[in-house]
Amino acid sequence: MMRLFTILLTLCTLLAAPLARAQDLASLVADRVAIAGNDTLLATGNVEVFHKGKRLKASRITYDRGADRLTISGPIVLTDDSGTIILASQAELSSDFSEGVLQSARLVLDQQLQMAASEMMRIGGRYTSLNNSVVSSCKVCANNPTPLWEIRANRVIHDELERQIYFENASFRLAGVPIFWVPRLRMPDPTLKRQTGFLAPSFRTTSELGFGVKVPYFIRIGDDKDLTVTPYISSKDAQTLGLRYRQAFATGTIELNGALSRDQILPGEARGYLTTEGRFTLPKDFTLDFSGIIVTDEAYLLDYGISSADRLDSRVEAFRTRRNEHISARLINYRSIRAGDSNSTLPTIVGDLTYQRRFSPNSIGGEGGFRVQSHSHYRSSDIDTDSDGDGISDGRDLARLSFTADWRRNWVLPAGILGAAFTEMNGDFYSITQDSTYAGDSFRGQIGTGVELRWPWVRASQNGVSHIIEPVVQLVTTKRNGAVIPNEDSVLVEFDESNLFSLSRFAGADAIEKGPRANIGLSYTRLDPTGWTMGLTFGRIYRNKDYGQFGVASGLQGMRSDWLGALRLSFANGVEMTNRLVFNTDFKITKGEMRLALTREKYGLTSSYVRMLADSTESRTTDVSELTLDGRYQFTPNWEANLSTRYDFEADRAASAGLNLAFRNECLKLDMTLNRRFTSSSSLSATTDFGLSVDLLGFGGSGRRGPAKSCSG
Repeated sequence: MMRLFTILLTLCTLLAAPLARAQDLASLVADRVAIAGNDTLLATGNVEVFHKGKRLKASRITYDRGADRLTISGPIVLTDDSGTIILASQAELSSDFSEGVLQSARLVLDQQLQMAASEMMRIGGRYTSLNNSVVSSCKVCANNPTPLWEIRANRVIHDELERQIYFENASFRLAGVPIFWVPRLRMPDPTLKRQTGFLAPSFRTTSELGFGVKVPYFIRIGDDKDLTVTPYISSKDAQTLGLRYRQAFATGTIELNGALSRDQILPGEARGYLTTEGRFTLPKDFTLDFSGIIVTDEAYLLDYGISSADRLDSRVEAFRTRRNEHISARLINYRSIRAGDSNSTLPTIVGDLTYQRRFSPNSIGGEGGFRVQSHSHYRSSDIDTDSDGDGISDGRDLARLSFTADWRRNWVLPAGILGAAFTEMNGDFYSITQDSTYAGDSFRGQIGTGVELRWPWVRASQNGVSHIIEPVVQLVTTKRNGAVIPNEDSVLVEFDESNLFSLSRFAGADAIEKGPRANIGLSYTRLDPTGWTMGLTFGRIYRNKDYGQFGVASGLQGMRSDWLGALRLSFANGVEMTNRLVFNTDFKITKGEMRLALTREKYGLTSSYVRMLADSTESRTTDVSELTLDGRYQFTPNWEANLSTRYDFEADRAASAGLNLAFRNECLKLDMTLNRRFTSSSSLSATTDFGLSVDLLGFGGSGRRGPAKSCSG
């Protein structure tokens, strides 16, 4: 009853006049209220004042109506709707809290950045000034009052309107040790996401460039666009100017990245690169994607740690995908920076147009589809013969228009046998120029048909484990009429469980698997309710004769293919394994791949091993035997290490290795990287790369914060 009386008394009597002039009302709640004379109100005991989105809590408040001032005794907590918190021991403020002085005060912004001072001044409802201040976003414990990092300044001013923090005579300290001093410093407060100014620097040391530092400068051009300028200077007389431009539109975004460098790797030459990428929404549910890249020389991207890609593509594509329809059109420009490649004899300009639709024909049942596709590629060479012996004319240009129709229907037969019939018809029109062997216009047609029988056997145990065994027999034949076409888009052939039962193992349109054949396989699946599963696939392909379409490393050559075996294991404890082998009757491995993944909360491990035989038809002159390993270990909630390596068993040496050590807590993000590339070529040297980046969290929405330290003990 007393608290209700206090509220009414405050609203109607003492605060009504000044707050009416401000066209605002305030609410006051307290345990006890006393009135002295006509101009003074004294509220004590759990005092709370609500005014213009602000909330003040204190133990005692004296309001002088004549001076329109509040004298407040703490502990004081002043909060507003933006999340700003002010803590103090005592204060003298105006009735709307916009002016005044607070003693032994602390300002907390966005629950991240803290500014402590012996005295704090509120000025004009916009500025907060702190004298002899300490600023940090690190948690401070009573038994360890020194923050991990702090900025000490004679004076700190926070501009609430511009959301900026200004420092005078500021020194940066790490674990209490002064590191550097600046007379003036401006930084954004945590609520400001985009503001012109310097970003966190990063450091990089490489064998080729020496020690270097990057200092990005962010320029906010507008709410929809910005520019980042990044100078990079290294100890081996290398200078780089990096640029990044971003802009958002009503229907999409665009981003450009580039750099221009001069160094002693290629003295006297300007080096650099430029990339662009964007995505826009078009009418009628279409999407436009584009990306592009140009680079001055083969080694630039690796020398400056930008990318390890050695075949670059620039493209523009428009596409739309609906439930039963897909439309796409794209134009691609390829450029190789791989040692030994000649861009004049590679297809550097490629164009594709595709329309695909699925449907269910009522008359015959099942599901059908058709596809119309055009493809063309261009080589800049004018040579119409194969000078390098790879089976492809140096200057061959090709255009193709293809029509494809397919149909499949499934039936359930007696004894639970699943039957299916399917067919696919293709017609291809080719126009080939600058090839003394294949030049001219030609047509090729082909039809493939097949039947399939599957007999799944299912058994469920009393403990809930399910076993599924499924033998599969597929009889397929393909007939082709028309011209002989050179194979350019199906040179690399995969043989795995995903295409064991397919009309063709070739990925593209130029090559088609010939003749009648039987695809035979057996699969076993075990499903355990405790969380682990196993899948096993085993199969082979039989033909009536050897058509000589496949190389020795494909596993598909001859009248009988090599055996295919695939194993998949998954456990509830985070262990997953995939093993795929293609081997002959003598158990000699033609192709092999194993992947192992272990995922736990504190650590993870992923490894893969690949082995392939040399095969000239796949442009592979030597055997491949490589092991890759990626590991992660979290030492503490704040420290995490990542390791990656690739080892070439054929060369008997490591190809690359990398180590990343990262630290993140509530106020600091630290990343250290060490990478070594052991391989070299005519344009690339083996190099070691060390990088370091440090971010002070708590300024300008600087990103995700890590776990804070515990003050226990």
